[in-house]
Amino acid sequence: MPFATARTVSLQGALGHVIDVQTDVSPGQVGTTLVGRPDTSIHEARDRCRMAIINSSLTWPATKRITILLSPADLPKRGTHFDMAIACSVLAADGRLPGAALDGTVLIGELTLDGGLRSVPGVLPMVLAAADRGIRRVFVPEPQAAEAAMVPGMTVLGMRSLAQVVAELRGEEVPEAAPVAAASGSRLLSWRGEERLEEVDLADLIGLTDARFAIEVAAAGGHHLMLSGPKGAGKTSIAERIPTLLPDLTPEESLELTALHSLAGVLDPGSGMIRRPPFSSPHHDASKASLVGGGTGQVRPGALSLAHAGVLFLDEFPLFRSDVIDALRQPLESGDVVIARTDEQVRLPARGMVVLACNPCPCGEYSPAAANNRCTCHEVKRRDYRQKITGPVADRVDILRHVEPLQPFERNDRFAQPEDSASVRARVGSARRRQAERYAGVGWRLNAHVPGAALRDRWPLDDAGRDRLDGDIYDAKITSRGAVRVHRLAWTVLDLQRPRDSERRPGVNEVETALALRRGDPLPLAALRRRAS
Repeated sequence: MPFATARTVSLQGALGHVIDVQTDVSPGQVGTTLVGRPDTSIHEARDRCRMAIINSSLTWPATKRITILLSPADLPKRGTHFDMAIACSVLAADGRLPGAALDGTVLIGELTLDGGLRSVPGVLPMVLAAADRGIRRVFVPEPQAAEAAMVPGMTVLGMRSLAQVVAELRGEEVPEAAPVAAASGSRLLSWRGEERLEEVDLADLIGLTDARFAIEVAAAGGHHLMLSGPKGAGKTSIAERIPTLLPDLTPEESLELTALHSLAGVLDPGSGMIRRPPFSSPHHDASKASLVGGGTGQVRPGALSLAHAGVLFLDEFPLFRSDVIDALRQPLESGDVVIARTDEQVRLPARGMVVLACNPCPCGEYSPAAANNRCTCHEVKRRDYRQKITGPVADRVDILRHVEPLQPFERNDRFAQPEDSASVRARVGSARRRQAERYAGVGWRLNAHVPGAALRDRWPLDDAGRDRLDGDIYDAKITSRGAVRVHRLAWTVLDLQRPRDSERRPGVNEVETALALRRGDPLPLAALRRRAS
């Protein structure tokens, strides 16, 4: 029977769908027809596959009618990685390959005209999708074999050419072939966590007691953070050291983040699984697509998703374009990026910490606490500048801290012994383990991820703490969204205190500290003393 089926995977964002590439080779009007909503790159695969087969010393059925269906037919398909599956299904339908050899196998790879293979982006999420469908064997370009092998239980065959793939499927000796060049995708992250651990440390910073406590709470609970203050106060230095406070990624986080980097085409083939939380700091001229994801053709993850389980630092936040600032509303609230198009809706995870930094005015010199205020901005300009950092986006940020420049006596304190990152990271790791135990089996990992309704029903404040927070709600000092964030912060503050009583709930002290963090008020001395002890 002149019919065969090979399988590959189509991606919609980070979600993969196994595609049956069904080919019929039969007498009729000579030609090759592709159906099943292929895009331009797949339509062009007809010529790539034909020349790859011919130049691999194999036979293309040039005198027959070839019909190729990409099933399910209603799903849009994109990408050059369909080439290997199309070529093998044509050969199998023409009797050049045993059709049974394609059972339980996924084929991923782009073909060159001489029959060689090229690397493609998104191999890891494709193999994950295949594993979810019970498929246990996959053919990929040789440089991406290690990436595909990250999926447990998968038999991975890294190939260099179509001739090697055909020989393996036939059970013949695999011929030699030229090595496959690794993908030349550029890394979008400025540095990765394990590299930065060797370059910066919290011990480098003198003073800044309030800010140190704030970033420890933010790191422990995964909370978003805004740092404001005049230029030179240390906002960037503080933000750069947040990754040094984060523990290594869990296996689930590591797999999710590596899959996102694979989808974006920025995964280094030799780096293996990403183990450290990433850090991304895009320039304020970045486009909306580069920050939240999108692009023409296949949707690619933006900086928000590439910093999943890590830190996204937006310095000079008011200078970002208005459409970029507005696009942050949904990810800050839900932890997901949803990109809707005419024929598809893509959801990408974005559960990283977002750290915003801003000056008090356009010139960066305004400081009401300074004795000699050197700001030259008119009040109208200061007001317009501040409007960009208030409103819906600011209401979705959990912690606000005002950073003031060091006083001379703080800078010259010879007896100061700033705590290093390793000590704080140990406390953060312990707090995160408590959260993992508390939320085991419910799908959330950190306090910042838990919905407000679940907090109220299953992990409420104690009676005194609830009354304290309700008082501010009734007095309109805080919004309902703000109250949920205070509730989450109170749990994180408690988790950092290493309570002996595992049944203890956040009370008035934790709520007072959380309210101060939320509003940017001075922290209660009791909170700082508990941290010092």
